[in-house]
Amino acid sequence: MRSWPTVAIPDVDPKYSLPKLTLKDTLSGTKKALPTKSLYRMYVCGITPYDATHLGHAATYLTFDLINRYLRATGAEVRYVQNITDIDDPLLERAKRDGIDWEDLAHSQIELFRGDMVNLHILPPESYIGAVEAIPLVTEAVEVLKAADTIYSVDEDLYFQVRSDAEFGTRSHYSQVEMQEIFSQRGGDPDRVGKKDVLDCLVWLAARPGEPSWDSPFGAGRPGWHIECSAIALAYLKPDPADDYAIDIQGGGSDLIFPHHEMGASQVAIMTGKPYAQTYVHAGMVGLDGEKMSKSKGNLVFVSKLVAAGVDPMVIRLALLSAAYGRNRMWTDAVLAEATARMARLQSALSRNEVAPTKECIALIIASLADNLDTVRALKAIDSWIEQTESGLTGGSSGELSRAIDTFLGIAI
Repeated sequence: MRSWPTVAIPDVDPKYSLPKLTLKDTLSGTKKALPTKSLYRMYVCGITPYDATHLGHAATYLTFDLINRYLRATGAEVRYVQNITDIDDPLLERAKRDGIDWEDLAHSQIELFRGDMVNLHILPPESYIGAVEAIPLVTEAVEVLKAADTIYSVDEDLYFQVRSDAEFGTRSHYSQVEMQEIFSQRGGDPDRVGKKDVLDCLVWLAARPGEPSWDSPFGAGRPGWHIECSAIALAYLKPDPADDYAIDIQGGGSDLIFPHHEMGASQVAIMTGKPYAQTYVHAGMVGLDGEKMSKSKGNLVFVSKLVAAGVDPMVIRLALLSAAYGRNRMWTDAVLAEATARMARLQSALSRNEVAPTKECIALIIASLADNLDTVRALKAIDSWIEQTESGLTGGSSGELSRAIDTFLGIAI
């Protein structure tokens, strides 16, 4: 599947040293420094294209864009892969509800998503892979799991035995009761008769009347959600046999911690014989005016609609950077107004012929991002520089600071 156009990143002046990047790891619950490497493998779960990009999506992909930018600034290569679930029950249900072809719906929303990513200056993945085009990879992965005696059938559907992985449940840290409840809410079928364990997950859904299906060694059908990402990640990230884990970073929104990332990690552990990710990184959720933002509530705020209403995409990006990435946060008119005012002050300060010293500000931006992507502290450093400039201090380079903000925060001014 076609990704979106790349974004130019200004080079980093070699006089600035870049500390190791530390990130909050969901598995350990602590901040971990990534090892110094020449190549990092990062997999981030993509959207199911039955709706346009909302602010929750934007916050998630912005988080991993910051990681991508920082690692690239160190001189490393980042092999970044993202999927798109272009066949799934929610997509079929929305298409049926609206009376349109499911493929037309998916294609239209994928195009909107691409445009939103370009507007927000999100670096594109090296490989952007749809579930449909990955079906051969999925069937190969199921065959591997089947050979490991971890697959069984219920009627004609195939399930993965999650308990075949001794580490199952350790990454998400939920109790059995919590896992069953969340599994039920997020696409699982704990009550299905015939399953060996209520949490076992579907890897191949046999063809249903009136639904799209594809041929496979197991009969016509379509892939399960969790196996889709496992198969794509292993095929396109090409794990290094010398590493103790399959990939460096597994990422997504915090709503994917369970069941999606837990079950995907268990599948990879069986397929490769090693832990899935060195670090699991999750972005918090975005609510609206004190309420959870969700499709069921109908209170989603879409990036494309904000842009169509005249909001500068860089202001949207700046607004999302104003809160810690891992925490749930609220989107309000006040958040947008604050970001708009902050952007105006920054643009005004950068347009001056004489500006306050910039070296310390750039160093603080780098140090803040290296410390678990602390964008709040980075923006405070910029605010302090603006105040110094407005007070009349001189001796800095507005061009150098502008480039650094673009490089590390992705805000082009």
